[in-house]
Amino acid sequence: MTAGTIDLHMHSTVSDGTDEPEKLISLVREAGIRVFSLTDHDALKGCEIIKSALRDGDPAFITGVEFSCKDEKGKYHILGYGYDPSSEPIRAVVEHGHSIRMKKAAARLDCLKTEYNFDFSDEDVQTILSLDNPGKPHIANLMVKYGYAETKKEAFRNYIDKLRIKSEHVRPEEAIDGILKSGGIPVLAHPAYGDGDQLIIGDELDERLRRLIAFGLRGVEAYYSGFSKKLRKMTLSYAEKYDLLVTAGSDYHGKNKLVRLGDVDVAAKKRLSRRVARFLDEVR
Repeated sequence: MTAGTIDLHMHSTVSDGTDEPEKLISLVREAGIRVFSLTDHDALKGCEIIKSALRDGDPAFITGVEFSCKDEKGKYHILGYGYDPSSEPIRAVVEHGHSIRMKKAAARLDCLKTEYNFDFSDEDVQTILSLDNPGKPHIANLMVKYGYAETKKEAFRNYIDKLRIKSEHVRPEEAIDGILKSGGIPVLAHPAYGDGDQLIIGDELDERLRRLIAFGLRGVEAYYSGFSKKLRKMTLSYAEKYDLLVTAGSDYHGKNKLVRLGDVDVAAKKRLSRRVARFLDEVR
């Protein structure tokens, strides 16, 4: 498998991407990707749409999901692949994550109004809250629309990321357990990246991986669009150390992020590691 022909991390309008699931299929075809997965946040709907829309000869599709998790040690993004979408354990985690996400969206809008006097119309607020999985990018776009920020980046940096909202979280062991019990493979997304600009390397990453492996983690996303050669090499070394599967993903969000489909790692070698092939053998 060569770099650019596999992309196992992307988002649609079902979460915080700008392309509808059906559109993603055509974009994946055009990009020459042969194996792909849709990993919307706390949602299975996009995968169900894609599975029903695939035609003979289309790229191979793997069911995916991404859970935003947090515990006493920090934040984690846990990817799930190859699960049975009708399985109750994963649907329960999705429902929990979705409920938390809806509460956060409403709380962020309230905080922007009370702390910064940002006033949005009832219609626009309801539009945000009627989305499948509203997130920070949707609120940032609304702020730009109203002129409260010139760019989405400014909206994040100066306002949204400064909000302190009390919220419950999906715990990493909950996400991993739900994925495993639904026949899927749990993978840690972009392992070196934590909360915001936090970089997790060395002993801190080693400890984090050991904790997640104890919960049942089976893989790491070593080929990632935002990784330098050094971060990729470090992540692959941990995959070897703990005998973990390896995945490759761009984290494509359409217009919400400057990342191209298939850009799994700008520093990747022509061929991906044998552990990616092993992952594909196990998940399909």
